[in-house]
Amino acid sequence: MHETNDVYEAKLDEAKQALNECQTSKGVDSCLKCSELFGCPVRTHYVRTVYESMSKGETGGFDF
Repeated sequence: MHETNDVYEAKLDEAKQALNECQTSKGVDSCLKCSELFGCPVRTHYVRTVYESMSKGETGGFDF
């Protein structure tokens, strides 16, 4: 795997872990079941990190 990809994958793993910990602490298995869904900084960070991982820092299309 390319070094740049490793950086994005590591960030994604960290964001996913934080999201899972948040869900566990609130007793939900999905953000959709959480009353703090909208405006949640943990979820917003996760979504942004997923996008960055898919685009590898480039604007525009995704590298699948």
